[in-house]
Amino acid sequence: MTTRRLRIPPRWRSLLPFAGIAMVVGGLAAAFAWTAGWLTPERVTAPRLVDAIENGEPHAGFRRAHARGVCVAGWFEPTAEATSLSRARVFSQARTPAIGRMSIGGGDPLGAEAQARVRSLALQLDTDDGQQWRLAMNSFPFFAVSTPQAFAEQVVASRPDPATGKPDPGKMQAFLGRHPEAARFMAWAGSAPWSSSFANTAYNGVHAFAFTNAEGERRYVRWSFVPQAPFEPLAPAQRQAAEAGYLTDELAARLAKGPLRWTLELTLAEPGDPIEDPSQPWPVARQRVAAGTLVLERAYDQATGDCRDVNFDPTVLPAGIAPSRDPVLAARAAAYSVSFNRRLREVAAGAGQATGDAE
Repeated sequence: MTTRRLRIPPRWRSLLPFAGIAMVVGGLAAAFAWTAGWLTPERVTAPRLVDAIENGEPHAGFRRAHARGVCVAGWFEPTAEATSLSRARVFSQARTPAIGRMSIGGGDPLGAEAQARVRSLALQLDTDDGQQWRLAMNSFPFFAVSTPQAFAEQVVASRPDPATGKPDPGKMQAFLGRHPEAARFMAWAGSAPWSSSFANTAYNGVHAFAFTNAEGERRYVRWSFVPQAPFEPLAPAQRQAAEAGYLTDELAARLAKGPLRWTLELTLAEPGDPIEDPSQPWPVARQRVAAGTLVLERAYDQATGDCRDVNFDPTVLPAGIAPSRDPVLAARAAAYSVSFNRRLREVAAGAGQATGDAE
């Protein structure tokens, strides 16, 4: 069988490089259109997710989620056990500087801190070799849902009804019918005691990450920062009577007496544990390793503090730590970028006040 070669007229040959460029540009345009959601109107994109959180009423210059917060600073000291799990420099140098942010859930920069169900801690650790580890953690022990689409639906269903100031029970029931896994989160929110301080709250990474040690051994973990300060509950009457800045003021009072500490606790996955679903808790019997101590020594105004211009993207990781294929983790990273860019544009235009989210 004779193979016939395609003959290209000489006058067309000079156009071939431009045809290649056009294919690349066309491919990039298609990828951009896909990311933006133009080709799939029903798909949840990062801009649409942030739009849902804003609900048409963004607070210009403020982060879209966890809008009220305070900058914190200190350092991290590892344990010897941590190096057996990860070769990340943060676990081998004696002390790593830390800047971060403590905040409450919600998009209201003037929200009453004591009345917020969720407390959050975001950190940035900068090692001496120029690497960064950014962490975004919350007081809940697991995520409510397992997909970005479900999270967007949760945001909409949870919006307060203007007539009652509370979520519409019918919408919430319909949401739970579509996403029954969220019932576990609702049960935690309704029964777990509220912490009385940023200082005695445990902060959970929720997602799984792959740790790789110097020998190339890989293990999935979830992490938590467990307070060394004893837990004290905040009673409903105290929540209602507290000043709007109660948690920030209480934190400042504690820090005036000395540094505060949390233990970094790594929970090790076993075969069969859900790695890519943050709504599923792992069995309580899983092995835990104390990987280090976070020490915070000061708190300061987020409007002018170091944490103000940081996007606390939880997928910014050092060598030795890698993200899992958890779709909610990827969606958080994308949404944080959108929120961060919108906020900085607003600040540059002179709108609002530059303050901090657990972006």
